[in-house]
Amino acid sequence: MSAPTRPPRRRRLTAAGIIGALAASVCAFSPAPAFAADVPSPTAHYDMSHAGTTLLDVSGNGRNATLAGFTDASFVDAGDDAVLRFKNDGYAALPQGLVTGADNDFTVEYTVATQTAANQFGWVLGNGVGAWNTTALGNHVFVNPRSGESAYSNQVLSGIRVKTGTSNGEVRLPAGGGLNPGFTTLTMVGSGNALTLYRDGQIISTVTHTYNLSSIVPASGALGYLGRSLYAGDALFTGDVTDVRFWDSSLTAEQVSASMPTAAQKSATTQALLRGDLLPIVKGANVSLDSVRSNLTFPASSNGVALTWSSSDTTVVSNTGVVSRAVTTDTTVTITATPASGAPISFTVTVAAASASADLDAISLSSRTTENLPLITKGSVDGSAITWTSSDDALVTPTEVGYVAPTVGTADPYRGGGIVERPAYGSGDRTATLTAHASLNGTTLSRAFTVTVAEHARTAPDAGYASAYFKSDSDEKIYQAATSGNDFFTFSPVNGGNAVITSTADTKGLRDPYILRSHDGDKYYMVATDLCIGCGTGWGPAQSAGSLKIEVWESTDMVNWTRTNGENTGITINQPEAGMTWAPEAYWDDALQSYVVFFASRKYSDASHTNSDNLYARMFAVTTRDFKTFTYPPTTWQDTGYARIDSTVTKIGDYYYRFTKNEESGAAGPLEAGKDIFLERSKVLTAPTTSSSWSADPSQTWQLTDTHMTSLETGQAGEGPEIIKLNAGDPNNTAGDGYVFLVDNYGAGGYRAFVTTGDEIASSSQANRLSQRSSWNVRPAGGLPASPRHGAFVSVPQTVLTAMKNWTSIAAVASTTTLEVTGRDATASVTAADGGDVAGTVTFTGGAWTSTVALVDGKATASIPAGVTSVTATYDGYRDNLVTTSASSAAPVEALTVNTVAAVRCVAGKGQVLVTLSNTSTVAATVTVTTPYGSKQVALAAGATTTAAFATRLASVPAGTATVTATGATGQSYAGTAAIPAGLCG
Repeated sequence: MSAPTRPPRRRRLTAAGIIGALAASVCAFSPAPAFAADVPSPTAHYDMSHAGTTLLDVSGNGRNATLAGFTDASFVDAGDDAVLRFKNDGYAALPQGLVTGADNDFTVEYTVATQTAANQFGWVLGNGVGAWNTTALGNHVFVNPRSGESAYSNQVLSGIRVKTGTSNGEVRLPAGGGLNPGFTTLTMVGSGNALTLYRDGQIISTVTHTYNLSSIVPASGALGYLGRSLYAGDALFTGDVTDVRFWDSSLTAEQVSASMPTAAQKSATTQALLRGDLLPIVKGANVSLDSVRSNLTFPASSNGVALTWSSSDTTVVSNTGVVSRAVTTDTTVTITATPASGAPISFTVTVAAASASADLDAISLSSRTTENLPLITKGSVDGSAITWTSSDDALVTPTEVGYVAPTVGTADPYRGGGIVERPAYGSGDRTATLTAHASLNGTTLSRAFTVTVAEHARTAPDAGYASAYFKSDSDEKIYQAATSGNDFFTFSPVNGGNAVITSTADTKGLRDPYILRSHDGDKYYMVATDLCIGCGTGWGPAQSAGSLKIEVWESTDMVNWTRTNGENTGITINQPEAGMTWAPEAYWDDALQSYVVFFASRKYSDASHTNSDNLYARMFAVTTRDFKTFTYPPTTWQDTGYARIDSTVTKIGDYYYRFTKNEESGAAGPLEAGKDIFLERSKVLTAPTTSSSWSADPSQTWQLTDTHMTSLETGQAGEGPEIIKLNAGDPNNTAGDGYVFLVDNYGAGGYRAFVTTGDEIASSSQANRLSQRSSWNVRPAGGLPASPRHGAFVSVPQTVLTAMKNWTSIAAVASTTTLEVTGRDATASVTAADGGDVAGTVTFTGGAWTSTVALVDGKATASIPAGVTSVTATYDGYRDNLVTTSASSAAPVEALTVNTVAAVRCVAGKGQVLVTLSNTSTVAATVTVTTPYGSKQVALAAGATTTAAFATRLASVPAGTATVTATGATGQSYAGTAAIPAGLCG
């Protein structure tokens, strides 16, 4: 797109090989005719050659520009022409010497394609970047290829500005229409006090002024910019730029015409760029066009160029992109896009025959799970019917035979399969083999997957609260705060007040974060809106061409967050017909045993977004079990014909309660006020809502129970409602059934709170509305995070609260071990400082004896062998290292003692030996006494005394010994002797 004397381009094009290969059907670049002899050499020429952060001047004058924000991937090769793709992500600072202020004569020419109508500048020359109406904002001359201002919408906007006092002194050229299709060359010529603007060599507007270029051209620093305004509040430019030339002189009309690339060259570049742009659009879900397995997307236009489409075999791929999977063998088809001008662009695709094997190949299950499993029942590639069997039905359920979908709400996409029963905490993980059986076209194939089901994680009582939020349209990052203890109104920022997550992916903006605690309570999921208003996206484009993704993370400590999909990108859950995906939230559905994710969106009639009717926001829903895979497409959850956004849900008893914002400017049926919150209830979370009705049946849909809930109290419009149940022990939870309801008064800087109860919420009705009771009062400001915008609030245990306050990972909590010995039984009890679960083992020790026993409900018991007189118990901890070890004090083991005394008495002249036995212990004993005259066994209660008598038949009894052995009731033993004195009875 330039003269043949141009030096070879230096390209660093990561996509060059791909785009070049795709350009095979595009005519090779043909050089333009040489410049007319009287066209002066430019003072600088940028053909988009670059080296690192340097945009090279190929004129030979060495006036290189400096790039900011671009990478090598920002430059593409379009049919032998280099293009710099401005995506609101960078600009080039121009050097001195391109244009001087010696006179008013200059020329600037650049070739551009853009569809973005916003207050952005293709190029600007001037002497200072600053805020409006400040001295820092300098004087300038500019050309903006498309303006977002109403009077110039989609027009080329250009002019000159010299600030005089409080007046900005701006003189604009009359609007000269928009750009031509594809690439357009815009040329501005300054000559004396006249400015002339050309489009593709034709004059489109002129203006005269009284200013001097000397007041615009800076004495030092950057001369101006490509892709950046001097007004600091403007977004960066979005569009494609090829050649840019500067002259420090005024070109004539003939010279302007001779200097620029020809129409044929611009058409060739447009087509080459079109091909590269069309490929990712056309292929859609097909990773490679060499193997098409799903419908193709045919856009009606690309970069302003209208397109018509055709197929070489409409029975396989229709002219609208519908792919027939009825082919029995792989079939090749040529699809062709015909631009409004230029040669047709063709793609060769092979439609692959359907295969159950492809569906099995696409299944991906986590090797270890803490959630129910998404055991799909329809193949994601070719639509095979899939059923599952399980090696352990009690651990993971198989597909339910004869599953019947409910009459109300969403059907279980997994038909009863994949429900996980996690082993108890402390018992360890277990594995199951799950086998998928995929049937297609009369053939069934099977494949086995081994999954480890994680044991339940440690839980503990909630001891405080956490919050996540963003701050403003110019600060779209995620921040967090935590309470100082178990009092909801004691929030303060964490992480030093710095952002916790700053997006470098997708739109590079994060709004409306929502945190949901997992169903089992051992992790947290966070979802957020992928939107960056501060990056220059207007509210109109944000709703008509916004992100189809949500951004998703998970964490166990609310400090360290990781993407659930393991990538630095969001997850697409919305459909091509959608205009945006706003304020995603999630709630556990008891019927589906899955999470339901719901969000607001506009819906167009098709993916081209060309219709302008029925574009009110409504609520859609998808389900997920792991926040990695989501059902698709979204189902319509709320569509009453009026705009609704920002739903949040809680469950009280048998009902789900839903707070939502009426996005209309005024009443919407029975919803009395626009931009305010209303309340509904239903027994079925996914039940559809088609109207707002006080008398609706909550077993079939959602019943309206309150409206106009917050603006009367707060005096401000509200959105982003949140509801949270208060923890036990929170001083605000005076009724024991406390809830805090919050509303984002976005016009007044953040959330306001209402303290209520579950009973109050559940009893609201048309005749007795919650918001009209005397108890419904907004709480005085204070105690919440400073200036939070549309965020989330969640309860947390002490370990998480401490981790957030210290901004560290979770630390082990202290434990206490106590020991009780009863007879020969030792029982150890282990408690954690936070009152949470304790798992692991206890080791008992006494002398040379040890025994290690697993804890059950915090206790362990061991039998103490004979001879051990003192025992200690040590808690050994558990493999998760969440509770510290501890040891008990030594406990004595009670001994068995039988005091024995022997005596001789005379009976009828014969000696009789008497042995008196006294059990001084607290346990009963069985005692055996042995003397030279016989042996006896007696039962001796604790503390009891008895005497055993032995007849000798001797008149003279010699001295001897009585031996005593005893066994205690709890295993103790005793052995002793007593001396028998000599006795004479004759």
